[in-house]
Amino acid sequence: MLPRSIQLPSFTYIGGRQPDGVARLFFLSFTLISAHHMGSHDQHTAPAVRQTPWMTEDLGMFQETVRRFIERELAPNEARWADQGYIDREVWRRAGQIGLLCASIPEEYGGGGGTFAHEAVITQEMSRAVCTSLGNNVHSGIVAHYLLNYGTEAQKKKWLPQMASGEMVAAIAMSEPGAGSDLKAIRTRAVREQTENGDCYRINGAKTFITNGYHADLVCVVAKTDPEAGSRGVSLVMVETRDLPGFRRGRILEKIGQKGQDTAELFFDDVLVPCANLLGTQEGQGFYQLMQQLPQERMIIALGAVATMQRAIELTTEYVRQRKVFGQPLADLQNTRFKLAECKTVATIAATFVDDCMLRLMDGKLDAATAAMAKWWCTQQNCQVIDECLQLHGGYGYMLEYPIARMYANARVSKIFGGSNEIMKELVARTL
Repeated sequence: MLPRSIQLPSFTYIGGRQPDGVARLFFLSFTLISAHHMGSHDQHTAPAVRQTPWMTEDLGMFQETVRRFIERELAPNEARWADQGYIDREVWRRAGQIGLLCASIPEEYGGGGGTFAHEAVITQEMSRAVCTSLGNNVHSGIVAHYLLNYGTEAQKKKWLPQMASGEMVAAIAMSEPGAGSDLKAIRTRAVREQTENGDCYRINGAKTFITNGYHADLVCVVAKTDPEAGSRGVSLVMVETRDLPGFRRGRILEKIGQKGQDTAELFFDDVLVPCANLLGTQEGQGFYQLMQQLPQERMIIALGAVATMQRAIELTTEYVRQRKVFGQPLADLQNTRFKLAECKTVATIAATFVDDCMLRLMDGKLDAATAAMAKWWCTQQNCQVIDECLQLHGGYGYMLEYPIARMYANARVSKIFGGSNEIMKELVARTL
């Protein structure tokens, strides 16, 4: 390995107070731009430590557990899962055994008894490792919290322990062939009727782009219970899919990136489920429930974007120090240093903003517009940073054997799911 002529400040998650943001940005940019060619190749700058304000000692230990699981169970199998289009079912159970599933769900329902910060740690570690096959963000960070916040006591006791153990895999079915960000345009119907088994909903419709769709045993279906009531006619109904007449899975969809994470079509043809599976106290609460929970989903996306761009910078820094062009390390070229300085600055700003959003979320003060800002801006910057890093890899950056190429492919969808970035900007604009 070539001698290191420039030491980029690394980010380390530790407890403590947040350094002054403006001072940090000036220091980072100055270090990146001017540390090299000031003397011999033996010169080093002391690594700067970025302190994450919401991290604790307990979260640090949990982080190590997550890293070990990723190194042992996920990373070695990502390529195989990408080829087959879905993760091995047993991995869900192993994740449940060590407490990675439903980490923020109370212990009384089988969860880890943690906070959203535990979900954030999992999201960031998986993003750093370029491991996208385990759809835990949907399972634990989204569906489990719909149940926790809107489910009856019976529903929570029935389903959450099975989700926490990995016995059940959960999905949420929002998108349809003709409805994506416009949830009021969904056509899936849930009609109440009396059957020999009691009050049931008869569900008819098609869903697409459903994460965890191939394995899902429990699906939170977004359906119209009153098609004449607009947004007030939307309800959430929990559907257990095992041996369920009328339910079928369609294709596992072939995607640009995140190839090992099963994304499937789901079809409901006269599917009957008990009316007791309705989430909430009455029909028509679904749109409100979705709007209340989407900020958390968008924070998960923003957290992953920040971790990914940080890791992309680290990988690229290592690469340009080793790669020689015109008889010298690529890191010696001013363009390289300037590009990395720009990327590092953007990543620092993004991390600082998301940390502030995290603190607000944990205090119950994160509003929808701020979450939308975090989602659209961090995902857009992530794609830009990865693109710059890929460019510095040259032709090798286009090869899937290099993590930067997989990051590039994986990141693109983040500007679409969880509400497109255009919708996010509209949500922000409405507050002006």
